[in-house]
Amino acid sequence: MDIRYVACAGAIVHDDGGRLLLVRRGREPGRGLWSVPGGRCEPGEDAAAAAVRETYEETGLAVRATGLVGRVERPGPAGVTYLIDDVACTLLGGTPRAGDDADEVGWVTAAELAALPVTDGLVEALAGWGVLPR
Repeated sequence: MDIRYVACAGAIVHDDGGRLLLVRRGREPGRGLWSVPGGRCEPGEDAAAAAVRETYEETGLAVRATGLVGRVERPGPAGVTYLIDDVACTLLGGTPRAGDDADEVGWVTAAELAALPVTDGLVEALAGWGVLPR
């Protein structure tokens, strides 16, 4: 069976205090779990542009993409595999508010992250890339 990949992007955003921006997912996959803002890349859109767009749609915050942090593969429905490029982003401004497919948005410390129900592999990936919150 051939694997069908779906290009996706995630945004790794820290505030001045080193906290990490997370959203509680309002839709599947991972409904109710916390993750970094992100989603599918639109046709012709690269991961950096998708990370910026998805962050604004899900959190109301404006960010600038600064570089690729890492890539993960996650199983999706109907045999697809999500190929997720996580992109470091710098916060430009805005007021956090949950939007699009996010039920909640927040800045978390390392201790808070450890206590949250998160999407599979999130903490391990962030740790491996050296981008966990303080």
